[in-house]
Amino acid sequence: MTQPVISITNFRKTYGDFVAVDDISFTVQSGEIFGLLGPNGAGKTTTLECLEGLRQPDAGELQVAGVDPIKEPHQLRHHIGVQLQASGMPEAMTPDEAMKFFCAYHGVAPRYDLLDRFGLMAKRNTQFHELSTGQQRRLALSLAIAHEPQVLFLDEPTAGLDVGSRSELHTLMRELQAGGTTIILATHDMAEAEQMSDRVAILLNGRLAATGTPMEITATGAGLTKVSVHTKANSLMANSLNLPAVSQHLNKDNYAIYFSSDIAQTVPALISAIQEKEDELIDLRVERPSLEERFLELTNV
Repeated sequence: MTQPVISITNFRKTYGDFVAVDDISFTVQSGEIFGLLGPNGAGKTTTLECLEGLRQPDAGELQVAGVDPIKEPHQLRHHIGVQLQASGMPEAMTPDEAMKFFCAYHGVAPRYDLLDRFGLMAKRNTQFHELSTGQQRRLALSLAIAHEPQVLFLDEPTAGLDVGSRSELHTLMRELQAGGTTIILATHDMAEAEQMSDRVAILLNGRLAATGTPMEITATGAGLTKVSVHTKANSLMANSLNLPAVSQHLNKDNYAIYFSSDIAQTVPALISAIQEKEDELIDLRVERPSLEERFLELTNV
């Protein structure tokens, strides 16, 4: 097992009497896209800020790319790239100036190819405050990856992006991952987290509520699996089958739909019922509960 690129051990952060993060531990492996999820106030931003060296933990140990974010902040900055929810860039700064400044700080040549890729070359001499929200976020991402960081922190990266830019970002994330970059993705978009993340951690009231792959997390919930069946003679449309582990049945668009707590029991029974009725199976679909449904279950929303 390789050494994790990010390690969080018994991490705790308080603000006065308020406990923002309460004794959490997890690791992130090199090359993973790791989703950090949770409702507002769950501790996501505090965790990110401590990993980025912007705040100091009150207890526990943090390691990012072999560096202690608090003791070695200067070394850390060359290992990480950060796209924050809100940019603190000067309003009069242009994308051209920002790219030159950030790249000079990291000792690399300006990455105009990134401005071109994100459709910003035509706006390279436009002041920051005149850029649209989507353009500002694309610029922030360009700056975050210009020095090819080992670890990339993305805080709500697709907020304000149109469909095309969102797709481009996801493509870029996969390219960066293929090149070995580790990505920490903090997002409220559960579909995005489920699609992009290798593993996720769900924070709730400052504590770790769940961690694992999206499939592992959805599998541990109480949500029912949806089984949709379409047969040639529609023999299952009548609600007369007594199938194991099924709690609800409905019909829609020539499909008999069952909600099962154990598909290992339900599906074989369905196949047997179709054979007994001398019918022919045309389509069978099994849809697990989504990460969003499991998230809502955990957070009691």
